[in-house]
Amino acid sequence: MAESWDGSYGHGSQSDESYQFERLHVEPIYDAFVCPLTKQVMSDPVTLENGHTFEREAIEKWFKECRESGRKLVCPLTQKELRSTELNPSMALRNTIEEWTARNEAVQLDTARRSLNPGSPESDVLHSLTYIQYMCHKSRSNKNAVRNADLIPMVVEMLKSTSRRVRCKALETLQIVVEDDADNKAILAEGDNVRTIVKFLSHEQSIEREEAVSLLLELSKSEALCEKIGSVNGAILILVGMISSKSENLSTVEKADKTLGNLEKCENNVRQMAENGRLRPLLNQILEGPPETKLSMASYLGELVMNNDVKVLVARTVGSSLINIMRSGNMQSREAALKALNQISFHEASAKVLIEAGILPPLVKDLFTVGTNQLPMRLKEVAATILANVVNSGDDFDLIPVGPDHHSLVSEDMVHNLLHLISNTGPAIECKLLQVLVGLTSSSSTVLNVVAAIKSSGAINSLVQFIEAPQRDLRVASIKLLQKVSPHMGQELADALCGVVGQLGSLFKVVAENIGITEEQAAAIGLLAELPERDLGLTRQMLDESSFPLIISRVVKIQQGEIRSARFMTPFFEGLVRVLSRVTFVLADEPDAIKLAREYNLAALFIQLLQSNGLDNVQMVSAMALENLAQESKNLTRLPELPPPNLCASIFSCFSKQPVITGSCRLHGGTCSLKETFCLLEGQAVENLVALLDHTNEKVVEAALAAISTLLDDGVDIEQGVAVLCEAEGVRPILDVLLEKRTENLRRRAVWAAERLLRTDDIAYDVSGDPNVSTALVDAFQHADYRTRQIAERALKHVDKIPNFSGIYPNTGQTAF
Repeated sequence: MAESWDGSYGHGSQSDESYQFERLHVEPIYDAFVCPLTKQVMSDPVTLENGHTFEREAIEKWFKECRESGRKLVCPLTQKELRSTELNPSMALRNTIEEWTARNEAVQLDTARRSLNPGSPESDVLHSLTYIQYMCHKSRSNKNAVRNADLIPMVVEMLKSTSRRVRCKALETLQIVVEDDADNKAILAEGDNVRTIVKFLSHEQSIEREEAVSLLLELSKSEALCEKIGSVNGAILILVGMISSKSENLSTVEKADKTLGNLEKCENNVRQMAENGRLRPLLNQILEGPPETKLSMASYLGELVMNNDVKVLVARTVGSSLINIMRSGNMQSREAALKALNQISFHEASAKVLIEAGILPPLVKDLFTVGTNQLPMRLKEVAATILANVVNSGDDFDLIPVGPDHHSLVSEDMVHNLLHLISNTGPAIECKLLQVLVGLTSSSSTVLNVVAAIKSSGAINSLVQFIEAPQRDLRVASIKLLQKVSPHMGQELADALCGVVGQLGSLFKVVAENIGITEEQAAAIGLLAELPERDLGLTRQMLDESSFPLIISRVVKIQQGEIRSARFMTPFFEGLVRVLSRVTFVLADEPDAIKLAREYNLAALFIQLLQSNGLDNVQMVSAMALENLAQESKNLTRLPELPPPNLCASIFSCFSKQPVITGSCRLHGGTCSLKETFCLLEGQAVENLVALLDHTNEKVVEAALAAISTLLDDGVDIEQGVAVLCEAEGVRPILDVLLEKRTENLRRRAVWAAERLLRTDDIAYDVSGDPNVSTALVDAFQHADYRTRQIAERALKHVDKIPNFSGIYPNTGQTAF
């Protein structure tokens, strides 16, 4: 038998291997078994009228060729004409051949069985596997023989061989053995065999991967085995990865895709596919599956973690179906749909898809419906979360009808309903509904509607109370909402915060939390910054509660780099500076404000803040604060006490002489300092303000020019103020602002400052030769408001562009804008 493996190949149309195995036998082969035409053992012997026996298929082919060629029908052996072509089955011979074949095949299978062990030579193992393949191809019944001989576990054992050729051949053999044979598939699926096959999916050799995929494809045709394949850890993940791999050959990709298609018969596999990025089967089940499957898949979708692109895909594919389930299903189905919609609504693009699919009306109905068929509170929380997500996508919600009479989300009645629900539910829903209002107030087209509804409902006091809520999310949502509406109802908010003890302090406690810079802190300081800056009562309360030292401390720490935060740093820092600046608006009425400004040297701090490049609002507010401080300087300067004149000087003026006063401020004529009187001549304030006149933001330029104008205002020595500006090289930048005409406010301020500068003869002489300045003044004289035209006329007279007929123009009564 050992020698019989080495036969020659290639007879007729048979494959080399099948011809070789046809010649393998352990009993002598009888001539009667062999067809004279094919020279092979017959499987269906038939006898002619002359007694000669042939293979049925071969003799039928002989007769066909005779007819087609026009020859007489003769016996292939005798060449004598036959009277009849009737073929008589030779049953006895057939049975004998089958018994002989069975005995031979049994021996050959046993030989193959003995070769399938780790100690056999590679060539013997490969020949055994090839023979098993031949046997299974030859007859379906032979697959039973392979199974009954316990060869399947032995072939599986060959998957552990160190030879790659043996492993590949074993995978190929197993595929042939189990093809269209449920019993063999069941045997193969026993134990950890499927896990072993799956491991080949991650092998480096592509041929092993392809053979493993081919075998899994065949196994996956059995619905009973689909769950077992899916239960192998990583099987579905690897298959999903293969179909998206650019390095796999096309055949492997196609087989992997077909395998996954078969595995979809099992719901658990569908869930795994969705988890690993293949969502289409799950979505198809939601669209087309039976009710119980739709419910199951929707429930799982609500638990699935998805990236943003997947959320958009899901929203586009099943968004409408989920909305329909939410609208008309039973409570269990509605719950599943709501949770799934909640998952996919967290991304702006997918939320917009849901809006287009019509999610808003049923959502609002679910939230506001009471009585029969109302949602339990836990599901109302989910509905509120979805609404908050959808609203924060930034659509035009004033144009989308959501209720009867075409009411939109920002209609007065709808906002009143939201406010009422906020006051009558638990913290979790309150938080989400407040987030809804935050979203609605984030748009300039809808914020005024919400503000009007809050005012008409008198809900501001209720909203302010949430500032002290123990739940952080609820507190953050309320502070963000109040911050959004504060520019439009600042006074109402100030009154509400001052009306209840502790609420203002609660906001400052949030700001004071030493945990970096959070969204809550940025919102809290933003809210405080929007409160009316000239509200004396509010500022007084802040002074009484020692709120400003806290603000100053945070500003200084940020300047020194002790507090770092990339996301909320800018709004937080800007808010701090704005809140601090409100001290400078009440200096004239509040001695404690002056005391605070002196104690912490606020003038020096605001001068430093002028250099906060890139933070336009900080620079603008700092310049405004310096203007306010400088306006108060003339009231705080200590004028020297002059000695009384002697008797002669009081009688005869020729004997009187002005005493020389040393050490006094050249601008204010008294004792000044930056810290005590906020005089801008110290601390390089003027130089820093002049530098801002070249800023690209006109609001920063306007604030800087207003602060500079305090050097030229009535109540100070204007000539000295001009001199200070000349020393700081500030005259030309002021005139450049006039020439640029960026805004009407800037032109008014620039014309006023230019007129004050042109009172100095040297400057007037230099400017008279500049046609651009003259043109700008003429334009202001012709087109500006009445007061600015008067000042422009006066400036033009300084440069002799308009004749001064009277020769008399009083130099009083015109203060800075």
